[in-house]
Amino acid sequence: MTGAASYTYQQGPDGKMYAIGGEVSISIPTGTTPEETIKNARQVAAAAMAAADPSAQDFSVASSAKVMEMQAQQQKTKELQEKMNGEKTYAKESISTNDADTKEDIQRINISA
Repeated sequence: MTGAASYTYQQGPDGKMYAIGGEVSISIPTGTTPEETIKNARQVAAAAMAAADPSAQDFSVASSAKVMEMQAQQQKTKELQEKMNGEKTYAKESISTNDADTKEDIQRINISA
């Protein structure tokens, strides 16, 4: 998820070069499932905020990761609702079918009697 670090250097009074800043590129990969995307987004947010003094760019990356996490959570919720609705539909169809079978059985009994 991270690239190589790059540093900004400045020449010191002794003539040597000193690193005075740096950055690491971070990619935010989506997962194949909402759960995987949530995990990736949390890792990216944690990495972005790992610096002792996070920069504006660090906050921006963490914010983007949180948005990705929320979208994945919404997708996960939507899939769960669809699954529950599907099970409810199946249950209703099953009940309706059983009710129809029971009505037919009752009609057969009434005709026989």
